[in-house]
Amino acid sequence: MFFDMKTIPTLIASLLLGFAAAAQGQYGYSTNADNTLTITNYTGPGGVVTIPANINGLTVTGIGAYAFYRNTNLTSVTIPETVTSLGLSAFEDCNITSVVIPGSLNNIASYAFSGCFSLTNATICNGIPYIAEGMFGGSHLLCNVAIPASVTSIGDDAFYYCGLTNLTVPGNVTNFGDSTFAHCFNLINATFSEGVPYIGDDMFAYCTNLTSVMIPSSLTTIGYFAFEICAFTNLAIPDNVTDIEDGAFSGCSLLTNVTLPNSVTYLGQEAFEGCSSLSNLVIRGSVSGFGDYAFIGCGFTNVIIAGGVSNLAYGMFDECFNLTSVFFGGNSPGFTWDYAGDGPPFNFDTNVTVYYLPGTTGWSNTYQGVPAVLWNPQIQASDGHFGVRSNQFGFNITGTANIPIVVEACTNLANPVWTPLTNVSLTNGSFYFSDPQWTNYPGRFYGIGFP
Repeated sequence: MFFDMKTIPTLIASLLLGFAAAAQGQYGYSTNADNTLTITNYTGPGGVVTIPANINGLTVTGIGAYAFYRNTNLTSVTIPETVTSLGLSAFEDCNITSVVIPGSLNNIASYAFSGCFSLTNATICNGIPYIAEGMFGGSHLLCNVAIPASVTSIGDDAFYYCGLTNLTVPGNVTNFGDSTFAHCFNLINATFSEGVPYIGDDMFAYCTNLTSVMIPSSLTTIGYFAFEICAFTNLAIPDNVTDIEDGAFSGCSLLTNVTLPNSVTYLGQEAFEGCSSLSNLVIRGSVSGFGDYAFIGCGFTNVIIAGGVSNLAYGMFDECFNLTSVFFGGNSPGFTWDYAGDGPPFNFDTNVTVYYLPGTTGWSNTYQGVPAVLWNPQIQASDGHFGVRSNQFGFNITGTANIPIVVEACTNLANPVWTPLTNVSLTNGSFYFSDPQWTNYPGRFYGIGFP
């Protein structure tokens, strides 16, 4: 067959127009009031699909509810910048492996990409105002997602059971739904940028490989069961956090150390339930409210409760079988019994002893069913044993018999860093301490603390 060279461009253009018309014919659509289109269904062969920006000269601005629902032939989809609305379950249960979501979208319905089990990559362009409820929920292979700075809200179950390994939440996100990243079993690192005000309920529940969390100073609340059964060993709680809600760290069996900042005023019910590796606990005097069983089943041996704590909750240290010593820095706190009239703060089959300071009030020889002992160690400077003896600096320490103490030292009282030197009990009410290393320092200061 012979073609005139002048006719070839026209022929190619006709073929392309024919192809475009055929491709656009694969979409069902409805006309909107503003003479734009919303795609309502797709009948094409699938594969790699780029949704057209125009059909029959009209701009495509919406993808309707269930438009591509359970289309298992799709492998990839690109949504044009003209689209501003994404309907309910628009791509739910599709077989896509990648998706590009334009920043033009400002109206996104729930479950848009929920259950896309083959989805591994989602590109979310800057401009998206929020991530809707269940948007990627159940897409368990989805491991690469960058949340743009334009996002201010993330809905319930938005990334539930996704395959995320690393996550950064921008500081503009000020609203979270429940379980936004729950059951992301591959998630290892989570970083919250400055500006995020709280961590939502169940946000990381059952993220069993989550070992690192960076929390900004803007945070004020850690929600209900937010980190239930996570894997981190240490967590720095910033100074502005006031509320730690029920079950926030429940089942975090690898968590070893927690110091509650002075800003915390409330600890919820079972907040640290089952933290069996938690070895030491310091409760600040700012805490005015405790939920029931706040530390049930924890593994610590010693607890320090600062002065200012005025009331404990029932079952607060129930089943803490390793707990032997609780040090109170203030007056004897009250105690809230449960409605049945039982549940003291200490389990009766533990060997707990309570220690209190001279000058504090309300104490007797027992506290809520366990022994209470005056903790009053003193360094004796005038008994003839204070000073250098046998080339070692030493002194006697006296106090109530058998109370536990730690002797500490520092080299600068202006900016002290106290180093523990020895942990002992005052057997028969006395202990002689000596320091063979004292000559290694130009100056050394000594103190006594509770272990």
